[in-house]
Amino acid sequence: MKNYQRYHRNYFLPPVNEMKWAKKEYIDKAPIWCSVDLRDGNQALVVPMSLEEKLRFFTFLVSLGFKEIEIGFPAASETEFEFARALIEKNLIPDDVTVQVLTQARSHIIKRTFEALEGAKNAVVHMYNSTSFSQRQQVFRKSKEEVLKIAVDGAKLLNEMAKETKGNFRFEYSPESFTGTEPEYALQVCNAVLDIWQPNAEKKVIINLPVTVSMSLPHIYANQIEYMCDNLKYRENVIVSLHPHNDRGTGVADAELGILAGADRIEGTLFGNGERTGNVDIITLAMNLFSHGVDPKLNLENMPQIVEFYESVTRMHVHERHPYAGQLVFAAFSGSHQDAIAKGVKWHQENNITGWTVPYLPIDPKDVGREYETDVIRINSQSGKGGISYLMENNYGFDIPAKMREDFGYMVKDVSDKLHKELSSDEILDIFKENYINITTEFDITEVHYKQINGEIEASIIISNGKEIHAIGHGNGRLDAVSDALKKTINVEFNIDFYKEHSLEVGSKSKAVAYVGIKLPDGSAVWGAGVHTDIVNSSVSALVSAVNRSGIYKNRSK
Repeated sequence: MKNYQRYHRNYFLPPVNEMKWAKKEYIDKAPIWCSVDLRDGNQALVVPMSLEEKLRFFTFLVSLGFKEIEIGFPAASETEFEFARALIEKNLIPDDVTVQVLTQARSHIIKRTFEALEGAKNAVVHMYNSTSFSQRQQVFRKSKEEVLKIAVDGAKLLNEMAKETKGNFRFEYSPESFTGTEPEYALQVCNAVLDIWQPNAEKKVIINLPVTVSMSLPHIYANQIEYMCDNLKYRENVIVSLHPHNDRGTGVADAELGILAGADRIEGTLFGNGERTGNVDIITLAMNLFSHGVDPKLNLENMPQIVEFYESVTRMHVHERHPYAGQLVFAAFSGSHQDAIAKGVKWHQENNITGWTVPYLPIDPKDVGREYETDVIRINSQSGKGGISYLMENNYGFDIPAKMREDFGYMVKDVSDKLHKELSSDEILDIFKENYINITTEFDITEVHYKQINGEIEASIIISNGKEIHAIGHGNGRLDAVSDALKKTINVEFNIDFYKEHSLEVGSKSKAVAYVGIKLPDGSAVWGAGVHTDIVNSSVSALVSAVNRSGIYKNRSK
C-alpha cells in the first residue's frame, strides 16, 4: 500500500514499564460508569438531539442505572445551556445521580458553565486543555510551561466559582490528547492541578486520561495508565478515569487493560457512538463483565428495548453484529453450530444446570431479553438438521426422529436456497405439514377395524383412491396388520423400518403425532407423519403419508 512510510509511532512510552497489570487475570468489579451520550455522543450526531429528546435520553440512562451522566457543554450552545437548566429547575435529577458538564480551561467558558449549574445538588465540572506534543507545537505554539499554566489557572478559577455558586460541585481534569503527551509531562500537569484542588476523602477529584486519538496497541496505553496511577499525588483521593476513543478499533481493549492498570472509572457511550469512530462502548464493556460473572451495575436485561430507544433518539443504527446487542449476534445459521447449541441447551435443561457453558453462546440470550426460537436458531440454506429440529420441537412440539431429521433438513435447506432467503419458524412448519403430515395424494385409508385372532391382530381396512377397496391383513400389532393389508391388496412392497409416536398437546382432547419410516426394495427410506386426536389413527396416517410420498403406490404393478 502506498504512503505507509508517512506514518510513525507518535506516542510516548512512560519511563517505567513494570506491567503489573499483565499479571492480573480478570476485572473483579465494575468501574464507575459515566455516560457521555448526551455530550460526546450528541455532538457526533448528524442531527443533534432536541431538548425533549435529551430529556428522554437522560431519564432512560437513569433507568439503566447510570449514576454519573455528562449532560453537555453548556457554554457551547443555548440548547446545551437550557438542557442543564431544565434538569435542575424541574428537579429531574435523582438525588443519587451526578450530572457532569464539560468546559475548556478558559475563564469566560468556565463562568458560563457555572451559570448553567446554579443550584445543582450534585455536579462534576470537567475541565480540560490539550497537552499533547503535536497540539503544543502546531495548534497553540506554546511551551510546556505555558500549557501547564493554562491548566493551573483554570483549576484556580474552578475553586473560585464553586465558592461563589450555589450547588454541590466536584472537579475533573483531563489532559486532552493524553495518548500523544509525554507521560512525565502529563503527570506534571495533573499533579499541578491536584495541588490547586487539594482532594480529600469528602471531595475526591477525577483525573481523566483520555484516548482522545488512539495511537498505540492497548498494552502501551495500559503502561501509561499504570505509570500515572503509581505517581499521581493524593492517589487515595483521586478517581482515575478513562475516556477511550476507538480510532484503532481497540477502545474496549484499551478500557479493559486500563482498568487492570489501576483506573477506577470509565467514560463512554451506549453502543460506542461518538466522534470519528466513536467512544468506548459501555454496553460491550458491561456485558463482558457480566459474561465473567461480575455484576456490571447496569440494567441491561432488555437489550432489544435499549436498542430500539437508542435508535429512535439518535437516528443511528446498531449494527447486526454489534456485540451482545446486534440482531444477529446470537444467531446460528451454520448447521454444526445449531446442532451444538440445541444439544447444549437441552443438556443444561435435563441436568438442571444453573451455570452457563452452552457451545457458541458466551451468555444465555434470555439474560438480555432474547429468545432461542427467534434470535438464536435461524434457518437458511446453510442450516442443519439440528437447528431445524430444535425449532420444530420447541416452537411446535414435533420431536422429529433423528433419522428423519436429515431428510427434512435437506428439504428445508433446498427451499431456502431456491428462495434465496432466511425461513421463519412458521414457514418451516408449513414445509413439514405440506410434505409429511397426513399426505393423501394417491390414496387414503378411510376406515380401519381390528380383531385379535390366535395371538395376532387382524386389520380390516377400506382404501379410497377414487373408489373403495376392502382389504384384510394380519400382523403382530395394529400398524403391522394395516401394513400387511395394504401391501397384499394393492401389490406394493415395503417394510416398516421405524415408528415413533408422542402427544403434541396436553389435555384430554390433545392431538398426537406418529412418524413412520418405510424401507423400499431398493434400500431407500421414505418418511411420513400423521396427526390425529387418536394415536392409532395418527400411526395409520403416518404410514399412508410415507407410502404416498414414496411413489410406489402410483407406480405399482398392474
